[in-house]
Amino acid sequence: MKKVMLTAILMTSPLAFAVSLQGAGASFPYPLYLKYFAEYKKATGTEVSYQSIGSGGGQRQILEQTVDFGASDGPMSDSDMAKAPNGNKILHIPTALGAVVPIYNIPGVDSSLKFDGKVLADIFSGKITKWNDAALVKENPELKNVALPITIARRADGSGTTFIFTDYLSKVSKTFSGTVGKGTTVNWPQTSIGGKGNDGVTSVVKQTPGSIGYVELIFAKQNNIDYGQIKNKSGKYVKATLKGVTSAAASKPLPADTRVSITDAAGADSYPISGYTWILVYQNQDYGKQTNEKAKAVKDLLKWIVTDGQKFNEDLGYAQLPDRAQKLALGLVNSIKFGNSKL
Repeated sequence: MKKVMLTAILMTSPLAFAVSLQGAGASFPYPLYLKYFAEYKKATGTEVSYQSIGSGGGQRQILEQTVDFGASDGPMSDSDMAKAPNGNKILHIPTALGAVVPIYNIPGVDSSLKFDGKVLADIFSGKITKWNDAALVKENPELKNVALPITIARRADGSGTTFIFTDYLSKVSKTFSGTVGKGTTVNWPQTSIGGKGNDGVTSVVKQTPGSIGYVELIFAKQNNIDYGQIKNKSGKYVKATLKGVTSAAASKPLPADTRVSITDAAGADSYPISGYTWILVYQNQDYGKQTNEKAKAVKDLLKWIVTDGQKFNEDLGYAQLPDRAQKLALGLVNSIKFGNSKL
């Protein structure tokens, strides 16, 4: 009798019915997502595997229906969303906000350099080629005698970090917008060196004297690499902080579908290279090999991320969702269905 009762208990426990979910995409939130999914497994037994392949890969895989969810730091375009099979709607569920920072390796220079947006754009478009260029020395006199050539380190894969960074540079420099451009992949100078993921760019910068790259804030902190101050729209040089990211988000209205750019935001404290990161998921989960059980697991995971999961954001260098973003995220999650049935 005891054995029968024990079996019944095990069969009704959360672990007995745990499902496995697969996601892929942005490297920008990768450290945070690893934490989310480890904590979620402890709480529910649901196994969530995630491949950090870049935002371009996340968008591609959700369109190809090879994952349960994609992830991206750049919102999908209307034209790409229209490629979803059978007209199914792709939802953008915001999970966190973060900052992209310029990192550099200049032997003998340990200070936090100051970058005007237009100067930064000229560096990454290949117009400024040496560290002692007058435009850099103007705000950074310590570079006066540094005649080292500048090597650009950039993403080799389709990247939401690249989207956020080039979205900002395109706003502050028409020249950059017309040459390099804005997107998850852009026309970088041929002499630039590519690295896969934020960790790949970090590695290139650490190994290359005279280099400059761009990564998500947590990668700079984890690798103990100093990062520059950026002149914001108010004319103030600011380093990336959670307060600065939250201030940037507060300055821009968030649309109902949550697809928004918050770079070059107004406000004295706003950090200008900030952005949301999103999980991409089909509103109607009745597709491919999805089951009602798996669809419910996806919905439950997303609901946890935008509520209980938010408490893990700040310790890993990401800002929590503002109230309006959380409210909209919950509304989008609650709209997920399976066929004609609510989950």
